[in-house]
Amino acid sequence: MIRSLYTAATGMEAQRLNIDVVANNLANVNTTGFKRARADFQDLLYQDVKEPGAESAEGLQIPSGIQVGLGVRTVAVQKIFEQGDFVSTGNQLDLVIEGDGFFQVPKPDGEMAYTRAGAFKLDSEGRVVTSDGYPVEPALTIPTNTTSITVGTDGKVTVTQAGSNTPSEVGRITLARFSNPAGLKSIGRNLFTATDSSGEAITGNPGADGMGTVAQGFLENSNVNVVEEMVNMIVSQRAYEINSKAVTASDEMLQVINNLIR
Repeated sequence: MIRSLYTAATGMEAQRLNIDVVANNLANVNTTGFKRARADFQDLLYQDVKEPGAESAEGLQIPSGIQVGLGVRTVAVQKIFEQGDFVSTGNQLDLVIEGDGFFQVPKPDGEMAYTRAGAFKLDSEGRVVTSDGYPVEPALTIPTNTTSITVGTDGKVTVTQAGSNTPSEVGRITLARFSNPAGLKSIGRNLFTATDSSGEAITGNPGADGMGTVAQGFLENSNVNVVEEMVNMIVSQRAYEINSKAVTASDEMLQVINNLIR
């Protein structure tokens, strides 16, 4: 059987997955705090028909040999954690991280999750929570008679209550960062969890120990570049098409061989 059939099939499968990654990036172009992904590929094994450097005659060597590649595979789908654009909202509970770091969000099962999406809200008990109701860590509770909320660049949260002009501190937002954020596992809901590849979370106050600072009244947009993703989609589509042409050409060659016995 002709090798090119299987080689071209690996190319089609790799480009199919690449389109999946591009489609997910485009689908999340307006998702707050979303980080785009990139598919990385590597070539497969090579069949050595003639070893490079083999002796061809007395005192002579083959300079390059014959190596036939067997295709391609997807080796990784990597998150790109470059910062997205900031958009002003004016909302007191909308927060953005300028620089490195993640907000800490404990899941219902107790596992700590991390997010760049700072679109926080208040629940019925006055706790600061995500859109899914997950509280931030450390827990923050805003008094019911609060008239204004102020979040400093260092994460300090102060409120002004009705009948008082003196702000009072109710807590502080702390951040987490990782030595290898690309190793974090995406679990949906704008959340990530730590893995052995990402390393353990390093926590601290905003603006200290390499952490970014916090800005109030802003959100971080997705870092997806629509034009770049459209170009990637076109390139992937054409690569898929040309691999399918290689399958067709291999099939036609096999048809010629089959017709030899007629």
